[in-house]
Amino acid sequence: MNKTLGSTLLVAGTMIGAGMLAMPLTSAGIGFGFTLLLLLGLWGLLTFTALLFVELYQTAEPDAGIGTLAEQYFGGIGRFIATAVLIVFLYALIAAYISGGGSLLMDLLPTIGKGDTTNQIAVLLFTLFFGSFIVIGTQSVDKINRLLFFTMIATFVVVLGLMLPEVKIDNLLAVPLDNALVISASPVFFTAFGFHGSIPSLNKYLNGNVKALRFAILTGSLITLSAYILWQLSTHGILTQNAFMQILQQDATLNGLVKATLEITQSPLIAGAVKIFSTLALVTSFLGVGLGLLECIQDLLKQSFNLDANRLSLGFLTFLPPIIFALFYPQGFVLALGYAGQMFAFYAVVLPVALVWRARRVHPKLPYRVAGGNGLLLLVLVLGVVITSIPFFIRAGLLPFVVG
Repeated sequence: MNKTLGSTLLVAGTMIGAGMLAMPLTSAGIGFGFTLLLLLGLWGLLTFTALLFVELYQTAEPDAGIGTLAEQYFGGIGRFIATAVLIVFLYALIAAYISGGGSLLMDLLPTIGKGDTTNQIAVLLFTLFFGSFIVIGTQSVDKINRLLFFTMIATFVVVLGLMLPEVKIDNLLAVPLDNALVISASPVFFTAFGFHGSIPSLNKYLNGNVKALRFAILTGSLITLSAYILWQLSTHGILTQNAFMQILQQDATLNGLVKATLEITQSPLIAGAVKIFSTLALVTSFLGVGLGLLECIQDLLKQSFNLDANRLSLGFLTFLPPIIFALFYPQGFVLALGYAGQMFAFYAVVLPVALVWRARRVHPKLPYRVAGGNGLLLLVLVLGVVITSIPFFIRAGLLPFVVG
């Protein structure tokens, strides 16, 4: 039960970071009503596909990575595609969180040198400190995540207590500045429910207990959905759409969100609470995603190259590429999440549907089977392909860019 609770909090903590920090930036021009519909739809879609992984893990060893699952049903080419997409996806997310963490930590440091020196030092300090828990192991991540998660929830209650009385109904009734923005925002919103990369780590931590993994996914995702709805209600309710858009066009970072809150509410207390909460949300998400990436690299080295690397070497491989990204492109928080959303649509929708489709033919009588049948699998597959294609339409100028 203790590990089940920890796994549930890791599921919720991993998701809340992405959603809490990215969604207010990208949904400013959409309005609360359409944001709510987008949240509910994507929660249903991605919880369904997460449960598909639970079904799959009945046919594999508890320590099997996603690449190993893909190889089991699609051979070497399956392992290559699944591992490549997962690694790119997780690297993009880690780069986003390191960039965001650096921008938040930078304000706490004295100005050092010229240019971006302060931000670069903040990025390194953030990664070295919190990355060390990931390098130590899953149990270490579980313990620090519990502390941060409960602190984050307490801060969230304070933030809601300060913000909800300031909510104005007129702000909640705002309509999208452009209806196509709802479509453009989908890949970034996708990352709001992006904990799938951590499922192999959770399954290994739970020793292949299917019931515990299913409980952790369902409960963790429901906690997250509830938090998202309240968060969006608060941010959309107190921030007028036009003013929010103008501020974010000047600074589309986490600090931009805090500045927008301060400028519109004129309350340093609310802005400070939002910043503390944003920092905690980002860190819990960083921990879950970083753990998933490190163990994905470990699975790749062990299964493909027969190398049993130590945790320190794995940590170096996990964090060096995203650190380079964050150092040389510090404003890339939303951009990185956009690319992560594109990869995530394939990894968390297309891949599990394909694997389960094959697994049900090989194992027709598994004890646990996700409801819906093959018809629902096909519908989900189509949605995944459509969402994967959205960034290409944005770059081609057929859909509008979101803020950032």
